[in-house]
Amino acid sequence: MAKKTIMVIDDQPEILELVSFTLQKEGYEVVPVEDAEKALQELKEKDVDMFIVDIMLPNMDGFEFVRNIRASDKHKLTPVIFLSAKGEEFDKVLGLELGADDYIVKPFSIRELLARIRAVFRRIQLGTVVKEEKPKKIVARDLEIDIDKYEVRVKGKKVSLTPLEFDLLRFLAENEGKVFSRDVLLDKLWGYDYFGDTRTVDVHIRRLRTKIEDDPSNPRYVVTVRGKGYKFRDPGKEE
Repeated sequence: MAKKTIMVIDDQPEILELVSFTLQKEGYEVVPVEDAEKALQELKEKDVDMFIVDIMLPNMDGFEFVRNIRASDKHKLTPVIFLSAKGEEFDKVLGLELGADDYIVKPFSIRELLARIRAVFRRIQLGTVVKEEKPKKIVARDLEIDIDKYEVRVKGKKVSLTPLEFDLLRFLAENEGKVFSRDVLLDKLWGYDYFGDTRTVDVHIRRLRTKIEDDPSNPRYVVTVRGKGYKFRDPGKEE
């Protein structure tokens, strides 16, 4: 199996060196970069499988860097983990809503970072296996989930989802009617060794609703069961 390549972007030399050295020891190919503009130049010649991005960068911050890569087809779905000394909820939510897979607050444990990296790659691999073993479409009223093509359409129009948003929707839809708590969703989709909190699930659910629901504040497909969690329903079956 080919080595995974991870681009690490951080303007603090000691963190860049520590993370890069640790990832190399774990068998990853590493592309260390100290600023976002240089990283964009590097991407013209390199393919990467994941980005680990500091938010507080000179010239172009991590948020703007991710907006740039998400605008390109090449890295529209490449997983991103943010690193930041900013632990405010607003910053976490913004990072996740940009399509990041995770957000780690500095100072952090290098073991925690490795665990989160493995969890993201494991989730992506699991999604690929599921897609290969269960070639099918899930259709609920105006919503169509094409497992084979990794595509979602609403009223015939293609909707752009991040890999995590797609996996979250697919998981709920494949278990239509079953209620899953936030803890269970973290376990199933982020991995057993995920260190985050349940707020992460709420952010991704809200983001998903803005893309597939006519009225995100009154969802038809991904609904909240008060005090329990979330479930998927087919509104067409209720008519």
